[in-house]
Amino acid sequence: MAAGEPADRADRGIASQVALARRVSPFHAQRYVGWSTILTSELPQTLTALQAGKVSEWRAMLVARETAWLSREHRAQVDAELAPRLESLGDRKVEAVARKLAYRLDPHGYLARIKGAEKDRYVSLRPAPDAMTRLTGFLPVAQGVAARAVLSRDADALITAGDGRTHGQLMADLMVERLTGQTTATAVPVEVEVVIDVDTLLGNTDEPAHVSGYGPIPTEAARDLITRPEQAWLRRLFRHPTSGELITMESRRRLFTENQRRFIRLRDQTCRTPWCDAPIRHTDHILPAEAGGTTSIANGQGLCAACNYAKQAEGWHAKPQARETVTTTPTGHRHSSRAPDPPRPRRSESRLERRLRQLTAA
Repeated sequence: MAAGEPADRADRGIASQVALARRVSPFHAQRYVGWSTILTSELPQTLTALQAGKVSEWRAMLVARETAWLSREHRAQVDAELAPRLESLGDRKVEAVARKLAYRLDPHGYLARIKGAEKDRYVSLRPAPDAMTRLTGFLPVAQGVAARAVLSRDADALITAGDGRTHGQLMADLMVERLTGQTTATAVPVEVEVVIDVDTLLGNTDEPAHVSGYGPIPTEAARDLITRPEQAWLRRLFRHPTSGELITMESRRRLFTENQRRFIRLRDQTCRTPWCDAPIRHTDHILPAEAGGTTSIANGQGLCAACNYAKQAEGWHAKPQARETVTTTPTGHRHSSRAPDPPRPRRSESRLERRLRQLTAA
């Protein structure tokens, strides 16, 4: 075991328990614990202002966040200069002043921090209203500006050539075409997983469908997504006739099969830990295999990496119970979670049921 690993695992365990207690994701809890440690141990004047009600918790946390990379000595200087002004500053001002003071105290460290941020570049996808998404690239400034400039330049050229799309539409379509290598933005060549009730697919009902990695979408949008591509593959997932739960066959293998992992990901949609909306990265045995847990859909759950590592720490226990997963933390607190209900048609009321309801209401 590497040096520092037990401490890191303990920190993750604390953050995971804080996440459940505050009903937030483990990512937000990890930041909260780190900033709280700085605030309570190294920002005494800011902490005093918070305790006196002169500043909100979030603004105090902003001071901790913007000084986290400084030395203890420089952090104390920012605390002494900024704390008396906190009562009169808004969130953006607190953030800006803290950054300004930090840069003044350690300009070389600030520049090194900016360069180090390049290691954290990533791409994310978030739902937006009206069955749209926000595809975001967190990039170094030069790369981000250059990418947008090329899209804008080429969109202008197409408009000059007579293309009827707007500038924004052209930039969006060009980005999709260049990322996927397809000739048009609508000819999606990659697999998009849509969970939809068969009656809805056939046009008999209008229940929302679910797109893996996005969430619910309207019926018409789901049908269009399935029927518009040149090729579409349909994979059947079976639902229990009474509970409505997605079901499949059990496996005797120690490792989940690819189809089982896919099924669990489609069923759970996001990390099964309560209040964690992170993407699923691991397929986990709820009751560990070494404790007799089976490699089955009923004993499987989708977790993000952080939640799976936290669950393996000492004092954490989980077991499947009915349709739920019950997790017990080292402090003895119990939390349950269940997979979201799959798309299903609303059952229409029969004539007999309607008559009985009318008679009982009379």
